[in-house]
Amino acid sequence: MKSEVYNCDCMELMAKYPDNHFELAIVDPPYGIDVINKVYKGREGKITTKGGGFQVRGTFAAKDWDSKPPTKQYFKELQRVSRDQIICGSNNFSNLIPPSSGWIFWDKCTGSNDFSDGEFIYTSFSGRGRMFRYMWNGMLQGKGIKNGHINQGNKLYCEKKIHPTQKPVALYKWLLINYAKEGDKILDTHLGSGSSRIAAHDMGFDFVGCELDKEYFNKAEFRYQEHIKQMPLF
Repeated sequence: MKSEVYNCDCMELMAKYPDNHFELAIVDPPYGIDVINKVYKGREGKITTKGGGFQVRGTFAAKDWDSKPPTKQYFKELQRVSRDQIICGSNNFSNLIPPSSGWIFWDKCTGSNDFSDGEFIYTSFSGRGRMFRYMWNGMLQGKGIKNGHINQGNKLYCEKKIHPTQKPVALYKWLLINYAKEGDKILDTHLGSGSSRIAAHDMGFDFVGCELDKEYFNKAEFRYQEHIKQMPLF
């Protein structure tokens, strides 16, 4: 099993690979909604209790990586180097991707508040749509893949958030279980917090990822190295 990550521009990375080099790309590109300024700015040191949980806001440095969505050329290149694609948040750029009948809705079990109930995820796979239920609401996080709608309860086991749009490892494991096959090579063009890399490692997939932002890249690398040091419980 190989796990390779690069601190570089994703277009430069993909240009190095031949057509259909990767069996599956699972990506979470910028949505172009300026998430840091809209969600985190001006909340330094403050606590929010929306949804019954709590989280410290304003802990992420101001950056402009989410000021605009990817270009059409990005999606063309992604489709060139990968046989199939799973693209998070694709309702933000549905005009740039092919039609599909295999969309996923990730139900975040956020409860009654002003957060979105979940997130739409595009897949290039035809067939029925699917839903994945996994609580992801501040420090309220799901128990696991099969009972993600239940709060696992012990905050010591919560994933520490190192990225403003971090996704849970459980989501990527569920995607790999349902859409990848043994021997597939996995690509992630926007590594972010590194959750996709951890899931690929745990499930035995070859993985290539890249992250342009040096701070996020270093934090994700540290998180991954700490994860692989841990001995399995069983």
